[in-house]
Amino acid sequence: MAGEDEGGSSKHSHNYRGANKHRSGKHGGNDKNGPKNGAWQRDNRPLKRRRLGGGDRNAEQQDGSAGQTFEPRPSNMSIPFSAEEIAAEGRRPKRKVAVLIGYAGTGYHGMQINHDEKTIEGDLFAAFVAAGAIAKANADDPKKSSLVRCARTDKGVHAAGNVISLKLIVEDEDVVDKINAALPEQIRVWGIQRTINSFSCYQACDSRWYEYLLPSYALLPPHPESFLGKEMVSWANKADSEAAVDSGDQNLNGQGGECADGDKSEKKEANVYTGMTDRLADVQGFWEKVDRESVAPILQALTPEVRRLVLGQLHSGDDLATSASHKGLDNVEQAAAAAATGTTEGTTEAMNEATTQGPPSDEPATNGCPLPSQQPSHKMAVDQALRDIKAAYLAAKRAYRITPARLQQLQNALSQYEGTHNFHNYTVQKSFHDASAKRHIKSFVVNPEPIQIRDTQWLSLKVHGQSFMMHQIRKMVAMAVMLTRCGTDPGPAMELSYGSRRISIPRAPGFGLLLERPVFDSYNSKAQASHNKESLDFERYEKELQAFKDCQIYGRIWDVEETQNVFHAFFHQLDNFRTSYYLWAVPGGYKAAFERFGGLGSKVEMPAMLEDPDEDAANPDEGEG
Repeated sequence: MAGEDEGGSSKHSHNYRGANKHRSGKHGGNDKNGPKNGAWQRDNRPLKRRRLGGGDRNAEQQDGSAGQTFEPRPSNMSIPFSAEEIAAEGRRPKRKVAVLIGYAGTGYHGMQINHDEKTIEGDLFAAFVAAGAIAKANADDPKKSSLVRCARTDKGVHAAGNVISLKLIVEDEDVVDKINAALPEQIRVWGIQRTINSFSCYQACDSRWYEYLLPSYALLPPHPESFLGKEMVSWANKADSEAAVDSGDQNLNGQGGECADGDKSEKKEANVYTGMTDRLADVQGFWEKVDRESVAPILQALTPEVRRLVLGQLHSGDDLATSASHKGLDNVEQAAAAAATGTTEGTTEAMNEATTQGPPSDEPATNGCPLPSQQPSHKMAVDQALRDIKAAYLAAKRAYRITPARLQQLQNALSQYEGTHNFHNYTVQKSFHDASAKRHIKSFVVNPEPIQIRDTQWLSLKVHGQSFMMHQIRKMVAMAVMLTRCGTDPGPAMELSYGSRRISIPRAPGFGLLLERPVFDSYNSKAQASHNKESLDFERYEKELQAFKDCQIYGRIWDVEETQNVFHAFFHQLDNFRTSYYLWAVPGGYKAAFERFGGLGSKVEMPAMLEDPDEDAANPDEGEG
């Protein structure tokens, strides 16, 4: 549980003190009787901190370590200087400022600085020190500079505009140039503006604009032979059958199938299947045509035995079990991050592991070995045929061009978010009764003009809200897209998602999300009228900002998807996850959606590929997007 030692219940305030004592050798909170509240370990880290790779070095160091001397480990939150270097620098005044920044989040573990991970703030902090904007005496702790972020973006998430507020030395006219010279090209400082002394960019922010980019083929329905494709038809027909029975019972009781307020709700419910086919009319027959024109020639060229084996495995994703051995979507995004740096070697294996189709459920598990009837020569032919078919499906997806009707279906779903709702199902560690789960969405729109990049068509979704919780935007996108591609009426389904029942909503891939810019209208009015301070506005940097988006953000998104097929892998796994977790997305299937906590039926372990790795996040309120 967040805020507690994994081995007990000792709580403490998570701050930067551990990085401040490297030279003094002091440790806050320790006494002769052992660790207390606020205790820090010999390596100057709080006891509760988890170790990368699953290990617990704190526990290892506590056992049998009496009398040993531990060297302080390097930390991104502390840049050490000798006493002579600090004394030689001299003192210069610090000013409270707002730093307007932009960054591509690929390869970074989010915005917020921490000890071990590569973060945007970590690189910014080091650049401030290198440029002389933070004195060497204050380089051992960001808290000394009162560093606050406007929006804490998640791992891999980009920002065309974000703001941090802190105290900097800004006497040098070329301080921005010096800072940028110490930063990688994917992080830029647009400008530094003086603010009032009490300014906090987090508290002063009125609202935030985010953009999400996804290929238009994401709105294609699941393949009819996939698990979700079959469930769409099954549950829609089942809902109609149940509605017909209920309507007949009411007629026998003299109710005539009409509610007390005159709403013929039962009549509407009895047309679930028809409503689904109407909403999917513009893409009806898409997959059948692909199978006929692109897949059938591949199958016809195979020998009868190889064809039989290929057909047995072609949609074997239908039988994906809930085993934790399945590779996760995090692997997909890790491969995507590596690809964005230009190093695709080694990433193909990770992507293949995330999208590999297993054997059908009616055949025995083989642990990677060929079945007795599947000789090595056959296995090679089967693998090659499956790769060819996968390529054919992917080429058909990329060739898809969205229709106005499909765009309108997505917009209908996005519009349901507008207003104030309880988004406890769209984040982590929030219950229905938690007042902070209620958030206000000002607008959520899809640009009616798609973007054509190479052979793929892209859609731009922009959401404007007061504030967002961890993963909220990515889950909102996933919900709207899944309802659209399954032909489900978004109104009732989304209204139910705001209710008390706990459902599982996946996170759309993080690399498609970017913070467009925060808005400071209230502060700007006060600062200009009462303090003669400049307003915080990104418009003055619009030209540089747009060029940065095109090169560093959009370019990375295009390249990652083209080389790694992240969205293809994401929806492939969703369509073939063989449980009721995501049946809320299919017409008539909401009541069957598996509840992860206290749900109906036996508990099913969520496989790593669709699990939220941040379920134990210490502060879900700060996880923008």
